[in-house]
Amino acid sequence: MEAPVPEQKTRSVGLLRSSSVVGLMTMLSRVLGLVRDVVIAGYFGASGSADAFFVAFKIPNFLRRLFAEGAFSQAFVPVLSEYRSQRDLAAVQQLVHRVAGSLGSVLMLVTLLGVIGAPLLAALFAPGFYLAGGDKFELAAQMLRITFPYLMLISLTAFCGAILNAYGRFAIPAFTPVLLNLTLIGSAVLLSPLFDPPILALAWGVFMAGALQLLFQLPFLARLQLLPIPQRGWRDEGVQRILRLMLPALFGVSVAQINLLLDTVLASFLQTGSVSWLYYSDRLSELPLGVFGIAIATVILPSLSRRHAEQSSEHFRQTLDWGVRMVLLIGVPAALALVVLAEPLLVTLFHYGEMSALDIEMSARSLRAYGLGLVAFMLIKVVATGFFSRQDTKTPVKIAMQAMAANMVLNLILIWPLAHAGLALATTLSAYMNAVLLLRGLLQAGVFSWQPGWRIFVMRLVAASGALCVLLIWLNTPTEQWLAAGLWQRVQWMSVLVAGGLGIYLLVLVACGLRLRHLRG
Repeated sequence: MEAPVPEQKTRSVGLLRSSSVVGLMTMLSRVLGLVRDVVIAGYFGASGSADAFFVAFKIPNFLRRLFAEGAFSQAFVPVLSEYRSQRDLAAVQQLVHRVAGSLGSVLMLVTLLGVIGAPLLAALFAPGFYLAGGDKFELAAQMLRITFPYLMLISLTAFCGAILNAYGRFAIPAFTPVLLNLTLIGSAVLLSPLFDPPILALAWGVFMAGALQLLFQLPFLARLQLLPIPQRGWRDEGVQRILRLMLPALFGVSVAQINLLLDTVLASFLQTGSVSWLYYSDRLSELPLGVFGIAIATVILPSLSRRHAEQSSEHFRQTLDWGVRMVLLIGVPAALALVVLAEPLLVTLFHYGEMSALDIEMSARSLRAYGLGLVAFMLIKVVATGFFSRQDTKTPVKIAMQAMAANMVLNLILIWPLAHAGLALATTLSAYMNAVLLLRGLLQAGVFSWQPGWRIFVMRLVAASGALCVLLIWLNTPTEQWLAAGLWQRVQWMSVLVAGGLGIYLLVLVACGLRLRHLRG
């Protein structure tokens, strides 16, 4: 690899450092998220009430990712970065206040409609529950009324986090989800005995967590003199630009979330537990995606937006190339680990209390399918920033619609032979289609190009990943032994697998000539 120029090296070191900070904060959040899921699995397993809660939580959470993070943030951050680069603080403050007023009014209306129409939403997103009748549908609708205001609270939290990210304060937004996990753990352990049925405690925990996450970020915005004071501003030039970018982005970056929600809709027609099996496997695949993929995308979006505003096309290409390499360097071994160690991971984390051996087996099937798509999920997060940073939301929309159509067709084909695992596999295949088309679009537009050193990078990656896979298969033990082992035995075995796999992967990379300086530019 050619030696980077000093400016490129300084920029890349900053990206690596910022990505590490976001990754560490997100790692803390995701580890606590796994603890949360372990607690929920132990208390409620894959029961009908658990299925109902996951539907009630997934609907506002899906809309949050689609509306707030998936669309709003991708439209807001480039415009805010441009204001920061080209205008004074007063103009930035005015933009923040008017966006807060516009966003807040829409969210209040959507939340009100969601609470009133909770039974209709539950029937729409879990039609299998509605057609089957009984307590599961009624419970899902009841909990959705409690959880739906989370959409408004967490969307405003995402708005505040986008401002902090644009100003390089990445750690605070990355840490904020910790509060959700702590609140849900406390609700399951402390509050569930006070409710009938006990799972209602989780719904109230979601509501409380949304309020805590929003309040947590406000003092940090005040230090930047950007504490939002909602103002009417629908006709503001900046607000109008954000809206124009946001409407197509609703589909562009969030197609993976739409696909996951379609999985839930179809899974509601399958046997009881299918929604929960998809949830637990998705949560494990989300760990590396959130810790690394979203962290890299979060960090490079403001940087790419500034490079575009400054018309620094070469630096733009270098930054995007760095993001793609980091995704592959982290995503490939993580995907292999999820596929090879599906049962051991699920047993170690979830096989307690109400979680049965059958639940582990079924969850492992969908985890392997999601694991195969991890690299694609991560690439979409990073490569899409190449479009959104240039305020191009139309191209990702066209690609996303093609991928979503493919996912629907694949769902209907694969659900018959593979049940819930077929839904996960369809999501994976459509994600690869999405990622490849996004990359091709950037290459054809001339805003991305493969930088020097890719051939040796791929050779190192293949060698290290092959060694990792061989070692994990050799060290692993049969699933029956994992099921029969106690907690600490499982933890010890998993620690050996993780340490051994990570060690051999890094050792082979170093032996093949990879050095830390290669990750900086």
